[in-house]
Amino acid sequence: MKDIVWTRIDDRLIHGQVMTQWIQHCGANEVVIVDDGVAKDTFIQMVMKSSVPKKISLKVFSVKDAITYLTGEPNNEKILILVKIPSVLVSLVEAGVNITFVNVGGMGAKAGRKSLFKNVSASEDEKNDLRRLIDQGVKVFFRVIVTESEEDVAKYL
Repeated sequence: MKDIVWTRIDDRLIHGQVMTQWIQHCGANEVVIVDDGVAKDTFIQMVMKSSVPKKISLKVFSVKDAITYLTGEPNNEKILILVKIPSVLVSLVEAGVNITFVNVGGMGAKAGRKSLFKNVSASEDEKNDLRRLIDQGVKVFFRVIVTESEEDVAKYL
């Protein structure tokens, strides 16, 4: 099993805050993006790779391929997992990926979503997915920026 040091839901995936603060905060040397759409889009992958510091490895997987990779043999990488939506993490956890906590950082407003906490919005299905993670023993918390303290997601569902 790989060494997962941080798991974050952030619909922007790779952006300045992740690159300058979260990677340093959790000590990751590999970022794993799990998103079926991004896994098929080589142009977006190229743009993302150009945004990642040279010393940080970036891997992009479909959900299926991420399960294979993340349940594989350790490789001395300290992994930060980034996903856009909670259902991806439900799939990973239910397939045996060892995710002990989830940092909900950025799920922007859009049709079908209602505000939960600061800049985090979720649909009913997404709230149900967060509940499923909690029910499986995963600690789920809001923490939009590194300097904030954790806020238990369960209080807002």
